[in-house]
Amino acid sequence: MVLQTADEGLSAAQAAQRLIEDGPNALPGDQRRTLLKIVLETLHEPMFALLLVAGLLYLVLGDLQEGLILFGLVLVVLALTLYQEGKTERAIESLRDLTSPRALVIRDGQPLRIAGSEVVRGDILILAEGDRIAADAVLISGTEIQVDESLLTGEPVPVDKVVPASPADDGLAALFSGTLLVKGHGIARVSATGARSEIGRIGTALERLTSEPSPLKKQTARMVKVLAFVALAASLSLIAAFGLMRDDWLAALLAGIALAMALLPQEFTVVLTVIPALGAWRLSKQNVLTRRIAAIETLGATSVLCVDKTGTLTENRMTVAELYVQPASESARAERRANGDGGADDAIQDAPGESLSIDYAVTSELPESFHTLVEFSILASAADPFDPMEKAFHRLGQHVLQDTEHLHHDWTLMQEYGLTPELRAMSHVWRARQGEEHVVAAKGAPEAIVDLCHLDAVAQACVATAVDAMAAKGLRVLGVAQARFSGEQLPAIEHDFEFEFIGLLGLADPLRAEIPDALAECRSAGIRVVMITGDYPATASAIAAQAKLELDADRSPHPSPLPEVGGVNTRLLTGDAMAAMSDAELQIRMQTVSICARIAPEQKLRIVQALKANGEVVAMTGDGVNDAPALKAAHVGVAMGGRGTDVAREAASLVLLDDNFASIVRAVRLGRRIFDNLRKSMSYILAVHVPIAGMALLPVLLGWPVALFPLHIAFLELVIDPACSMVFENEPSEADVMQRAPRDINTPLFAGMTLVMALLQGLGALAVVLAATVWGAGHLTGGAARALSFATLVCTNLALIFSNRSRAGSLWASLRVPNRTLWLVVGAALTLLTLALYVPWLARLFVFEPLPLPFLGATLGLGLASVLWFEAIKFTRRLKPAS
Repeated sequence: MVLQTADEGLSAAQAAQRLIEDGPNALPGDQRRTLLKIVLETLHEPMFALLLVAGLLYLVLGDLQEGLILFGLVLVVLALTLYQEGKTERAIESLRDLTSPRALVIRDGQPLRIAGSEVVRGDILILAEGDRIAADAVLISGTEIQVDESLLTGEPVPVDKVVPASPADDGLAALFSGTLLVKGHGIARVSATGARSEIGRIGTALERLTSEPSPLKKQTARMVKVLAFVALAASLSLIAAFGLMRDDWLAALLAGIALAMALLPQEFTVVLTVIPALGAWRLSKQNVLTRRIAAIETLGATSVLCVDKTGTLTENRMTVAELYVQPASESARAERRANGDGGADDAIQDAPGESLSIDYAVTSELPESFHTLVEFSILASAADPFDPMEKAFHRLGQHVLQDTEHLHHDWTLMQEYGLTPELRAMSHVWRARQGEEHVVAAKGAPEAIVDLCHLDAVAQACVATAVDAMAAKGLRVLGVAQARFSGEQLPAIEHDFEFEFIGLLGLADPLRAEIPDALAECRSAGIRVVMITGDYPATASAIAAQAKLELDADRSPHPSPLPEVGGVNTRLLTGDAMAAMSDAELQIRMQTVSICARIAPEQKLRIVQALKANGEVVAMTGDGVNDAPALKAAHVGVAMGGRGTDVAREAASLVLLDDNFASIVRAVRLGRRIFDNLRKSMSYILAVHVPIAGMALLPVLLGWPVALFPLHIAFLELVIDPACSMVFENEPSEADVMQRAPRDINTPLFAGMTLVMALLQGLGALAVVLAATVWGAGHLTGGAARALSFATLVCTNLALIFSNRSRAGSLWASLRVPNRTLWLVVGAALTLLTLALYVPWLARLFVFEPLPLPFLGATLGLGLASVLWFEAIKFTRRLKPAS
């Protein structure tokens, strides 16, 4: 059945009008987070509950002004949170739109890929194997259509679909929204969308991505729970101690609330939402769509990248570069038919082949001996092809056969025989305009075509020599054969035709210009790249040489010969060799392999499993239905967005929108940046809470005047909230981000030395603030001393931001790294601090007295002093590699 329709589909204007009339092709219940919902979720945070309780206590105490100011700060912090959450939600919304099922429709007579939500009633859908059907539709034409309708029926057995011969057969042509095309390809007209579709009428929601919390979120949740219990216990203890020591239970309650606010690191949950979500949005700008946010955690830890050759390393822009035929084969066949001489065939097959290089700028005429090869390569391809190879055959035919009898636009396609795992070849059966015989054209892997033609050993050797010569030039080689068949009942399998070998076509697919540099970046990052292809080993090796993939296998900047063990190239593995290996043997081989050739899609899963068994963190690319298990098994599955099926996209964690390997490398870089920024932010959060908690607790226990009230901590939250999320999220990559080995995936984000150093930073800041408090008590009045202590605390806070911007670089160097949000936060913090210190009514609210300017200058120096020891440690670490 030929896939063609005279229907040009809807016009853009018609589609827009129907979208307005019927609404988007989406089901009710796909809820977005509204502003009200975000507000309610935010108010449930313990920090806001504590602020509200503190405000109510001030009102109970009769301090109307301070209570109202505290409520005002609640609104300001809430506004900041809503801004962050809104920004995050918009990022997630844009990702959600990108991840919605795509549909290929005909609009204004042209194929157009659109979001599934934009499909309207009357659209013409072009469907291919692996597609998720975007709306209810009726099949117009198709070949061997089978659909998985288990989403609706619960039955896992695929259902056959055929074009109805009569209205009574309409049920056999019905396609339903959300179901999966598991075999064949076809064209269908949309009959219902959205809630009007079958899945909408029965109230079944589309399968949605439901991801359990990532390991990072689980770790952080445990930490927050522990700190929450510590905060509760410490606050209750402080309330009891304060009340018993000073007999002022309302003041004790305020002190307890301040301590709880100081100890509660609620920013962890904000950071774990904002930074990964905005990171995913940044990845989408690099043509990498994140379908599972948790994959960002793993992306930077990737140690092996398994990538397809065609379209990922190469441009997937194929041109026919070389032809090979038996000499004078066409005239010899004609003479044989005229004389009835069957023995002439053997002489032709045993003769040495004739090759011709194609240069489109020079070649305008083709020798007659090559005409049949080009003719049958076109007959074995789709009439309106999407495949780059088939497009190349059509272009060549239009270029060299335009005015010959070898183009057959008026022939009728009777049957297709598709590719199978057993036979990597496909055939088309045509009914010619004249004569009763059917003409059969086959193309496929050279060994499959040789098998179909039953060539003898000598002829096979000639073909193999020609294939090796083409493959050594990096060409993808296909064989072509022809047959004739009389009769109405076509054979069930291709082997029942009497095929004759015609020749070979070598297709050039240029390597993407950026690939060698991208591979070099992978080498420096300690990432091994494994190229996987269905091509001939010689073709794969030639492309690998152009890409300098051998260097990548060595993980060194100097080329070395590919190692051999017992005459076997340990860097190259073929699908046939893999099939003969046990899992244990494959695991050993995959320790050195960098090129996998003649690999069937289903073999990718074994490759992933072998690499994972070796302790590697694996990212795998794929585009077909059969790639889905490997994509799901890999730590990071990467589906091709341009040529990938919906099944592959749904199984993957990431979708590569431009199918370009360089985009994967950029994604790894960005993944490492996101992980670094998460770690920096969380180190800062823990470090900054130590001096705040210390200043809420120690003065009370030491019998000093209370240093921090809830209002002070609410002020500090105005600095901490945007700093931990927006400032660190905007931090650019470290200079050495792609010069480090991949991190151990089992190492917690925030544990070990990272945790210890964060605590030490906080203790250093606390020591400086305590020293300032003691110094102020000896030289200033009580209110001015409190102002000095608070100003020093704010300055140490800002110093911790600067110090944590880089894990290895100096604080001074970080000043030259642009981050607009950082300077906005610092400027706002210093401005608000100045107002709180020197505007009389604000100073009274904060229980401050004017702070002499020399002491204010000293607070800046003290803030810097609080992190100098940490800067010294980083300086020592920078010296180590040089020693």
